[in-house]
Amino acid sequence: MNKLHGTGVALVTPFKNDGHIDFDAIQRLVNFVIDGGVEYLVALGTTAETATITKDEKKSILAAIKSANDNRVPMVIGIGGNNTAQVVDEIQNTDLTDFEAVLSVSPAYNKPTQEGIYQHFKKVAEASSKPVIIYNVPGRTASNIEPITVVRLANDFKNIIGIKEAKGDMVQAMRILREVPKEFMVISGDDMMALPMVLAGGAGVISVIGEGIPKEFSEMIRLGLKGKEKEAFDIQYRMMSGIDMIFEEGNPAGIKALLNKRGICGTAVRLPLVAASEGLQQRIAHFVEKL
Repeated sequence: MNKLHGTGVALVTPFKNDGHIDFDAIQRLVNFVIDGGVEYLVALGTTAETATITKDEKKSILAAIKSANDNRVPMVIGIGGNNTAQVVDEIQNTDLTDFEAVLSVSPAYNKPTQEGIYQHFKKVAEASSKPVIIYNVPGRTASNIEPITVVRLANDFKNIIGIKEAKGDMVQAMRILREVPKEFMVISGDDMMALPMVLAGGAGVISVIGEGIPKEFSEMIRLGLKGKEKEAFDIQYRMMSGIDMIFEEGNPAGIKALLNKRGICGTAVRLPLVAASEGLQQRIAHFVEKL
């Protein structure tokens, strides 16, 4: 799955001030990140505010992203949740033709055991006609997919091809990298740790800030994949304050503020999220100007 090596970006869902989806902004966003050099797109992930998007809106968003992409780069679709049967049903009733893989987050709120997590992804893998990337983000799900469970899933299901690892724990990432089959992709889900994970053997990143500064971020990851640490870290150190800022008041409020500064979309998000504060927007604007 070399198509999914490098930088993928977790696309936001742009909204107008009245709360409706801004389809013109989706077009601008897709063009912006592809022109910036990212390797692939991730549609309907957490950053897309999928928790507050209806089924009909999801279909419209996917259609808009597909149209804007026009087969230029590979696409991954996010389909996850904490009701296994519902996730399976959604996978089986979604047209996956245009997608390279399904990104599926570990169940949130339920706090399943490791065996529960394994059995959940077993059902997901069996239901999906496309490869599956599991997504570990304990900060949102309140449970961690332990390395031993990742290794078990990687060995037991050929169509589970990777993990988006976002615990923010480099030691855990290294344990996974050490134990999984060679072709299994360990993808960073943490922008700050993306380069170290790549240098340790990771396949790349599914990034948030990468859609706001795609040229610089995707180049950093490519340099890392080539083993050019110094050049890559030179870029990382210039971006670190921006990475901190975009997550300061939650995702995707921060990245939308950055994209607004770049003329891509507005800052609107859906409740219970709120737009970035004026002070943070000013600091993000200064970061973009300086960069």
